[in-house]
Order: sequence, then C-alpha cells, then structure tokens
Amino acid sequence: MARKKREESPPAGAPLWMTTYGDMVTLLLCFFVLLFSFSEIDVQKFEAIISSFNGSIGILDSGKTVEPSPNISEAMKEDQITNQLEEWEDFKKLQELIEQYLADKGLNTDVLVSLETRGLVLRFQDNVLFDSGKADLKDTSKEILIYLAEFLAAEEFKGKHIRIEGHTDTDPLRPNSKFETNWELSVSRAANVVRYLIEEIELEPARFSASGYGEYHPVTTNDTMENKAKNRRVDIVILRSEDEISLP
Repeated sequence: MARKKREESPPAGAPLWMTTYGDMVTLLLCFFVLLFSFSEIDVQKFEAIISSFNGSIGILDSGKTVEPSPNISEAMKEDQITNQLEEWEDFKKLQELIEQYLADKGLNTDVLVSLETRGLVLRFQDNVLFDSGKADLKDTSKEILIYLAEFLAAEEFKGKHIRIEGHTDTDPLRPNSKFETNWELSVSRAANVVRYLIEEIELEPARFSASGYGEYHPVTTNDTMENKAKNRRVDIVILRSEDEISLP
C-alpha cells in the first residue's frame, strides 16, 4: 500500500501578505509626516483652537500644552508686518484722494493732510470749521466733512477709530464769549465735529472720541499772529490699528 503523502504544514510566522501591507502603511505614514513638515501653520487659528480648550477636558490656564516655537513667533511677526504695510498703503491712497479733492476746491492751504506714526491726520487750520471764539460748525465746512465721511464709511476704513482733537492759541477769550477758557472752547469744537459725523452723517458712534487740548499742544510757538493761526486748529486723526483706543 502506498504511503499517504504527508500534508504540508503552513510556514511559521505571519502570512506573507502582512509583510507587504506593513511596508505600505509605513510608506503612507512617512508620506503624511513629510506633508505635515512642509505645511505652514496658521498661527491665529491654531491659537484659537488651543484657547477654546482652556478650562475643559483637563487643559487649564496655568499649564502649558504647547511650548513656544521660534517658527510660530516668526510667522506672527511676518503677519503683523504684512498687515501694517497693507494699512499704510490704504492710508497713502486715502491721503492722495483727499489732497486732490482739497486742491480742486482750493482748500489745500487750509486743510493739511499728513501721514504720521499714529495714523492719517487731517488738520483744519484756523477758521476753516469755526468762526473765531465760536464752536458752531460753519455751513461751508460741512461739505468737507460730508466728503470725508464717504471714505470713513468705506470697507477698508470702517473699522478704524477716529479721534477729533481741538486746539487753540494762547490768547485769552473775549469777555463776551460763552466759554470761560480755551480748554472749554477746544473741547466743545471737537465734540461738535463728532456730533455732526454721528448725528447728521450717521457714522458708527463707537468709532469716535473727542479731545480738547486748549493751548497746550501747539505745533509752533505763539510769538506771531501767523504762528498763532497755525496753533488754532482741529485735527481729525484716523488712527492706526495698534494705536486705536480699546473701549470696554
């Protein structure tokens, strides 16, 4: 009788297909690790996600979940610089448009426009907005404010904070003036400009603030009539983002 052929037993260890599968998974893992290493992190979104977990699922304010990274700090600086440059370009375009309008109206010597570190400044000289010793807006000045308001309501500027600053010279007020001091006159003038922009043109009230500086922030000395005229002014300041007043 022929002997029964002995059945072959399977090889010891894992099946052969597992080796191929393991190699494929390892390659995929390496591929995704490389993709992650080449990607850029949106710092603001990343921080927002982390902060949303604070106080929940065991992540507390006092602990550190993520250590500061030089790459993240550098990315934040680059974003800040980019935003500042874009804002500066917007201010320059607005300056050119307003200067062209003032030149067409023959007001380029009465209203000065300048870019300063705090933002874009529109300086209304002497009696452009108000008569001497008074705080009521002149009818001829309202046309300028209406034109300016069109830009303040534009998309790139509608979130900007605007400060109205009143200034005087050192001369005392006339005896029949309704204001007792230059302080009160400068504050009232700034407040009336704000009221007109808010109540008549209907700009957002939360964007505005009014300040009166009296004679104590001159742009030049008060030793001549010409210099005193330069110090009698109202400044409308469109503030840069980092200089904006944070209101509660």
